[in-house]
Amino acid sequence: TAALGLPESLIPVQLLWVNLVTDGLPATALGFNPPDLDIMERPPRNPKESLITPWLFFRYMAIGTYVGAGTVGASCWWYVSYHDGPLLSWAELKHHFKCRAGGAEWEDIDCDVFDDPHPMTMALSVLVTIEMLNALNSLSENQSLLKMPPWYNKYLLFAIGLSMSLHMMILYIPMFNTVFQICPLTWEEWFAVLKISFPVILLDEVLKFIARRYIDISPRNSELDELEGK
Repeated sequence: TAALGLPESLIPVQLLWVNLVTDGLPATALGFNPPDLDIMERPPRNPKESLITPWLFFRYMAIGTYVGAGTVGASCWWYVSYHDGPLLSWAELKHHFKCRAGGAEWEDIDCDVFDDPHPMTMALSVLVTIEMLNALNSLSENQSLLKMPPWYNKYLLFAIGLSMSLHMMILYIPMFNTVFQICPLTWEEWFAVLKISFPVILLDEVLKFIARRYIDISPRNSELDELEGK
């Protein structure tokens, strides 16, 4: 956000909460994933193939880019588009650091709006929600959620429910609001969180389809054929 000239979307204590608490439960539950339905139909993996293939790296980058864009975008949405927000222009948002210095262009803007906890709360809630949806994506490397639905791993559903409950706790208990510098969200704000977060499911479904249709069906490489011939 600093490179883009935007207000800070998240602070260190919020990132620690996401990485150590919120993400930890689903990550543990993913260890109980059942095997893919087509696991016996796949060719053996070439032992010389790198653990992170170019395609897998691309998938990580695509999902990671969306997570970052969605998180920062949620904060910007509150500043620029939300009817109960300040309704700033993009130019005003990108030059927010000039607000307290004054000037004719800042006369009608209360600079305290840049200390409002709502944008950070939106960003944090989108990050947590996307991570929970991404945990569902991780139920299978290449199988669609339509073929391997979430209830294939009940531990994962429980972990996601518990993680979201913990997130609600820090949002709606005033003591935690102070610690994490956040605030409760309205139903309308939650609807925006879901609209920003849910496309990560669709994005990963497209990537899984490409993997099934064009990546996994082709031989790994000629070295695999040599191994099979020995």
